[in-house]
Amino acid sequence: MELASYSDYAVRLVNTEEPARSKDTLTSVEAVRELFGGSQQAARRATEADVTRFRSVRARLRAVFEAADDGDETLAVDLLNSLLLEFPVSPQISGHDFRDEDGRPDWHMHLADHPSNATAGYAAIAAMGLAFHLTGHGVDRLGLCEAAPCRNAYLDTSTNRSRRYCSDRCATRANVAAYRARKREEAERTGRSAEAAQPSTAVTDR
Repeated sequence: MELASYSDYAVRLVNTEEPARSKDTLTSVEAVRELFGGSQQAARRATEADVTRFRSVRARLRAVFEAADDGDETLAVDLLNSLLLEFPVSPQISGHDFRDEDGRPDWHMHLADHPSNATAGYAAIAAMGLAFHLTGHGVDRLGLCEAAPCRNAYLDTSTNRSRRYCSDRCATRANVAAYRARKREEAERTGRSAEAAQPSTAVTDR
């Protein structure tokens, strides 16, 4: 697996909460385990204590995205560096699950599960993946959805750095809202023009 792909771990965790809508799906051990996806061995280590710890890491990762979205590159990097220092990774060369066309191992770098607890393991992978994405593509590739009230995190992988929304659904919703706003503005302008064109009915004293 390409190391930058681990950045999805950060996005998945941040998006378990929607502050503007007062929604939080990270409320149980099962929710924590679902974040690990196919890494069942790491997921099984999760306990009730990890729910609170995951929420703490989530807040810190969201702060990275918020700083990047505000254009404060230095702050985004500083916040991410603090996570990297607190949750170091354990890199390993892996290839047992991937074979090339000749059946030989496709050797690649892999971030091994952290031995201490589920939160430390997940945070290490998420922070390192986000760091690889940031250094490889730029801080401005980390964003927060502009389709209010949604503020989900996303990683901009577009060729022209044009992504503004976390999903196609939010993009469609924002486009529809913008279209309706334009129509209202046009109707208001038409109404004002019609009023201005009407002849004056005021009576002038002689």
